[in-house]
Amino acid sequence: MYLIEMRSITKEFPGIIANDDVTLQLKKGEIHALLGENGAGKSTLMSVLFGLYKAEKGNIFHNNEEVTINGPGDANKLGIGMVHQHFKLVHNFTVLENIVLGVETTASGVLKMDEARAKVVSLSEKYHFDIDVDKQVKDISVGMQQRVEILKMLYRDNEILIFDEPTAVLTPQEIESLMQTMQDMAKEGKSILFITHKLDEIKQVADRCTILRKGKYIGTVEVAETSKEELSEMMVGRKVSLSLEKNAPNISNTVLTVKNLNKKDEVDAKAKLKDISFELRRGEILCVAGIEGNGQTDLVYALTGLDKPDEGEIMLDGVDISNMSIRKRTEQGLAHIPEDRHKHGLVLDYTLAQNAILQTYYKKDFQKRGFLKFNAISEYAKGLIERFDIRSGQGEVTEARSMSGGNQQKVILAREIDRDPKVLVAVQPTRGLDVGAIEYVHKELLRQRDEGKAVLLISLELEEVMNVSDRILVMYEGEIVADVDPKETTFQELGLYMSGAKKEVMSS
Repeated sequence: MYLIEMRSITKEFPGIIANDDVTLQLKKGEIHALLGENGAGKSTLMSVLFGLYKAEKGNIFHNNEEVTINGPGDANKLGIGMVHQHFKLVHNFTVLENIVLGVETTASGVLKMDEARAKVVSLSEKYHFDIDVDKQVKDISVGMQQRVEILKMLYRDNEILIFDEPTAVLTPQEIESLMQTMQDMAKEGKSILFITHKLDEIKQVADRCTILRKGKYIGTVEVAETSKEELSEMMVGRKVSLSLEKNAPNISNTVLTVKNLNKKDEVDAKAKLKDISFELRRGEILCVAGIEGNGQTDLVYALTGLDKPDEGEIMLDGVDISNMSIRKRTEQGLAHIPEDRHKHGLVLDYTLAQNAILQTYYKKDFQKRGFLKFNAISEYAKGLIERFDIRSGQGEVTEARSMSGGNQQKVILAREIDRDPKVLVAVQPTRGLDVGAIEYVHKELLRQRDEGKAVLLISLELEEVMNVSDRILVMYEGEIVADVDPKETTFQELGLYMSGAKKEVMSS
């Protein structure tokens, strides 16, 4: 008998069938992975189970009884909770206020928080979450915010827990901690549905795995009996190379020189960047590695013009761009794939075509006397869709918001690469992407490098750092602590540099 059974679920949106006759069966006490490419319909299927969407066809059964789920309230009554990929938290509320929101205890119109506080603190201690319930959510890390979301489910005594891409925004240490928490919950009899496209995580914690491809059900397998290669082939529909083949780099002259960048925090005067200096050459991929929050974001902001350093010089192909505007840097040959594609990469309510010209709309190709040339913009976007295999329900008029993460990333990649930059700053370009999309992005970065461009890659994924880069800089607490060759280092050594346990003697 299954705890939850979704039978023949079909869910449609304009121009696309997100779920096409999909069946999913969850047993009590199991960790069940839901695997698929970006846009395969995984989140949609779980949103149907959680009551956020209503399916056009299909039935849901709970302990063999058919149920109707019209909203998250109905889902909660059945013991179903969900941690969304983009957290649903009120940033100026405390941790405790966020957890009880919607299920508050009141007496004579007054909030009674003592019992709630005791229960939340007890749960936090039980799962080793080490969280301050009185802190405002805006003041805690992304990993801690995810723990708040998990506590929301546990506080409501949910027995069926849905995790939507839970590791997309976590550091390696936080991922390890989350995997352990999920295994502990399953041992207690809780049932977990785990949306992911990271094969290592599935192999580490999942009992069974259901695979979706382009909205269709492909199959359900026992994880222990299935290899990563078999899982990736079921997911993408073709053999995927899990190792990256690349030619030796053809490195030439220096194109980007960074000298003595310094930046202090405006609030506590703590150094965010300490004397950062390095050179980037044409034909190389230079990777900046480090645990999140060690100055990588501040470095990128200084390079791209999103923020100004207190001191230092940035030279791009012999031109000092330190005080240039973002547009001037762009025109000088700097391209930027940002860390947060929603905040800095796209205007989500604009169409694919409008997003494709965000940095070039004022050029004569796309405007005449201040009026946009809509046909030219449309044709340009169609060309990018074709060249970069961007998939969307309604082509170039698709709203960016409605596209999958992988295809949103392809729009940004296409826009930045098509401007033929001298330096491409790629910040976590594969965060939240599936193996097919990751393979695609890596090949594009290598193509740029092989065409003589310079790529500055900022990544938290150690495997990506080791596979893609020609040279690695490690940042720790705002300074560069190592400059190493990936062929001559190990994961363990990199980990020591990243944690501050080891520091290279840097040659001046």
